[in-house]
Formats: sequence, C-alpha cells, structure tokens
Amino acid sequence: MENLKKEENKILSENQEETPKDKEEEASENQEETPKDKEEEASENQEEIKEETTEEKLSASHEKLLRVMAEMENQRRRFEKEKKEAFEFGGFNFAGESLALIDNIDRAITSFLNDESLKNNKDLNKIIDSIEIIKKDLISIFKKNGVEAIDCINKKFDPHFHQAMLEVENGNIEAGIVVQEIQKGYMMKSRLLRPSLVGVSKKNEKKSEKK
Repeated sequence: MENLKKEENKILSENQEETPKDKEEEASENQEETPKDKEEEASENQEEIKEETTEEKLSASHEKLLRVMAEMENQRRRFEKEKKEAFEFGGFNFAGESLALIDNIDRAITSFLNDESLKNNKDLNKIIDSIEIIKKDLISIFKKNGVEAIDCINKKFDPHFHQAMLEVENGNIEAGIVVQEIQKGYMMKSRLLRPSLVGVSKKNEKKSEKK
C-alpha cells in the first residue's frame, strides 16, 4: 500500500512539474507569434491607409485646381465686361445730366413763342433760329456718343421706356397707346438714360357704357 501511494504521489508530482512548463512554452509560443502577426497586419493596414490618403489628396488637389481655374476665368470675364461697359457707358451720368440743356432750350423756345410782347418783334424768328442751331449741334454731339431720343408717339405703352403721367380719353385709339409726350426720353446705346414722360390713351367711359 505504501508503495502504491508513493507511485501515485510520484505521478502527480511529475504532472504538476510538467504542466506549468507546458503552459509557459505555449504562452511563449503565443507571445512570439502574436506580436509578429499584429505587426504584419498593422503594416498592411498602414499601407492601405497611405494609398487611400494619397488618392484622396490627389483628388482634393485636382478639385481645388479646377475651382481656382474656374474662379480665374470668371474674374477675367467680369473684368472684360466692366472694361467694355466703362468704355461704352463711361459718360452715362454726364450724358444724363446734360439732357437738362436740351430741356432748357426747348423751354426757352416755347417761352419766346408764347410771349405776347415778343410776337411783333421782327428779330424773334432770328433768335429762335439761333437757338435751334445750338439745339441741333447739341443733339448731333449726343448722337455721336450713342445718345438718342425715344420715339414714343403712337407706340404701345412700355414701362421699360415710358412713364405714364396722365390718361387721355380717346375713342378712336385703343387703350394703352402713347398719345402725348410731356418730356422726351433718351437711350444711351442699349441702356435707358431717361424714360419718356407721356400721356396714355384710355377708353371713353360714356361710349363703353352705351355699348
């Protein structure tokens, strides 16, 4: 019996001695393999990240370059447009203010013609003719610079070129036709310099009620 117990204890002691050793070896093997595998996986992931990052950077740089080129082209077009407008309409404000000269000349002629004290004056026609010559010269200068009067009489009323000051009943003309010019309007090339102040026809209310 004692011998059997000794044998059993011997076997147990051997198993106890071997087990930690085996565990250490297995652990060491796992420790040796795991970091290596992790390093390889990490390096592969880093390479993939680098490749993706490079492609993204190239794509972003390309988009940025396109935006810069588009902005430069837009700026060039704006500059060309502003340069053209400055050349064509540089005297726009000056021309608008100069229209007062023509208005005053027209008022002066009307005033002379309506003045009872000047009607018997032999020199009245000479004075008016002289003023008309000045007016024609001024209009000629305006035309050379692209400024011309708007032809509005018997035209359909257009709010882009006309400003209605009053309505005139007229049964012979359809409604919305310019029948009176109170003040001349002017264009400077394709741009409105001053709208025409006009009287516009409207239907005769009495005639329309009878119908």
